[in-house]
Amino acid sequence: MKRMLVVDDEAKMRKLLEIALRSMGHEVVQASDGVEALAALEKTHFDLVLTDLRMPRMDGTKLLRELRARGEDVPVIVLTAYGTIDSAVEAMRLGASDYIIRPFEIETIELAVTRTLAVGVVQLENRFLREEMNKGWGEFIGTSDKMQALYALVQQVAPARSNVFIAGETGTGKELVARALHHASGRSGLFVPINCAAIPGDLLESELFGHEQGAFTGATRGRVGKCELASGGTIFLDEITEMPLALQSKLLRVVQEGTIERLGANAIMPVDLRIVAATNADPQQAVEAGRLRQDLFFRLNVVRIDVPPLRERRGDIALLAEHFLVKYAAELGKAIPHLTPQALQQLESHAWPGNVRELENLMERAIVLSQGQAISPQHFPQSMGLDKHAATMHAQHDSAQGDPLADNVMPLKTCVEALEKKLIEAALAHSENNKAAAARLLEISERTLWYKIKHYAL
Repeated sequence: MKRMLVVDDEAKMRKLLEIALRSMGHEVVQASDGVEALAALEKTHFDLVLTDLRMPRMDGTKLLRELRARGEDVPVIVLTAYGTIDSAVEAMRLGASDYIIRPFEIETIELAVTRTLAVGVVQLENRFLREEMNKGWGEFIGTSDKMQALYALVQQVAPARSNVFIAGETGTGKELVARALHHASGRSGLFVPINCAAIPGDLLESELFGHEQGAFTGATRGRVGKCELASGGTIFLDEITEMPLALQSKLLRVVQEGTIERLGANAIMPVDLRIVAATNADPQQAVEAGRLRQDLFFRLNVVRIDVPPLRERRGDIALLAEHFLVKYAAELGKAIPHLTPQALQQLESHAWPGNVRELENLMERAIVLSQGQAISPQHFPQSMGLDKHAATMHAQHDSAQGDPLADNVMPLKTCVEALEKKLIEAALAHSENNKAAAARLLEISERTLWYKIKHYAL
């Protein structure tokens, strides 16, 4: 149950909204204008404010300004019979979460309230996660079981001096894991990343170990290498399987003896390094294919951390999407939009071959293309479709239930909704009406499932 504040100078409208909100299980307090609303807000906390625009003494626009001036972060839905583009833009600029023009259907209010509360929960979680970031967890976003296990492993491994091997697909955040390991390790030196795939092999040795003046053509002055720079700290070798084998043998000596030798120098220099290596390939296959020395792999693979792909933690997609929407809305100077239920469902059913990086790019694209406060599937590329698992589920269901178009030709939307309803009913039955379990079966969030249950009156 949430506590709602309804602000309107018409008693009948306040009563109508109170009935609708109480039917959803919420507590409701009424106010006849902005002055009464502010007085109520001073006395107690509200989870949501629904306000009219035109009211005596203090109207909805002034109420919004006053709320922001006081630092109140309560979400606000604006309802008005005098809707214009200018008033909508002004309300959104002042921080309104939604804008509804009267007359409206009660279902519209219910959907707007459900969506706004859901976004509020995500924003609250994000604030907590941002606080965790300030403690050194980088930009980790996620509360799924797999991410919780990852956090626990990083905390356990970080204090040790042992080398770490991180495996994971492209875009999963391997460097974030490496940074978190370094920060939590307590090592006083620097975190120094180097992408072995981005530097030509003939230059990578100098990049790693440094060189003396005149060591090779063009070496007009000496240079400190990344290993020397990272002494006392952590060096992160991304895409280690792309390092030339000859250079891998020299790196093996660094790991075994804790010393380096600059190109063109005769002196051996001790270094105190913790090496964190990473690859988006299967390291064992790279060893078998001869692209990664087995002895080096054994030395680096003291502790292995596998970063889960996004498709294996779909429950984190809403959190990640909201995080990136906030980030790019701020960069582009736009109001923070919300995801429609249809957009969220499409995000949660996508295969994500590019993982978190792909999702970030998609949210940036959506912010650039959006003109309003809602991100819908029309802001996504047409090529973005269901993942293989979802397609297989649909195909199996069609095979079991028969072709929905076999007997009657119906609109595509009708067919899709009919199939979706049956899949949700089947998942609920299989999970004995456990919503969390059903959502996991369908690979959607619980918020999306609750919306669908209400939509189909299940």
